[in-house]
Amino acid sequence: MNLVFLGDEHLTKMSKPVEVFDEKLKELTDEMLVLMKKSDGVGLAAPQVGINIRLFVIRIDDGVDRVFVNPQIIETSQEQCVIEEGCLSIPKFYAKVQRPSAITVQFFDLNGKPHTIQASGFLARVIQHENDHLNGVLFIDRIPEEKRRLAEKMIKKRMKA
Repeated sequence: MNLVFLGDEHLTKMSKPVEVFDEKLKELTDEMLVLMKKSDGVGLAAPQVGINIRLFVIRIDDGVDRVFVNPQIIETSQEQCVIEEGCLSIPKFYAKVQRPSAITVQFFDLNGKPHTIQASGFLARVIQHENDHLNGVLFIDRIPEEKRRLAEKMIKKRMKA
């Protein structure tokens, strides 16, 4: 399993819902968690490994691995915060992104059991970032147009080097 990078079509496509909760799905999430940790990431979405399904994995400061299948952010706070973000699919580039400070998200676990959680702070940030991948949105799509164009040029130069 390998990461895909900026310019790969999987990163700009809308992902399809997961319909089958089986051993293959569990194996996929296990591989994604290994790759995420090996790459020093805190989250990894299926499109980042070239698979356009609605699935992502995260692991933040508490050391707990979390799997989100078919997630939907159903509520966001009015309060916003601006924090610098990066992405495994856009190596060595960081930019400040404004997002809601808190969210409510519905999702399924690997057994197909539904869950609803409220998240704030860094957890909310990571969930929103990974959920964007499922909708074909990258964090650079959330920065001002002028900065984004400059960033894309810089990133493409770096990736050629």
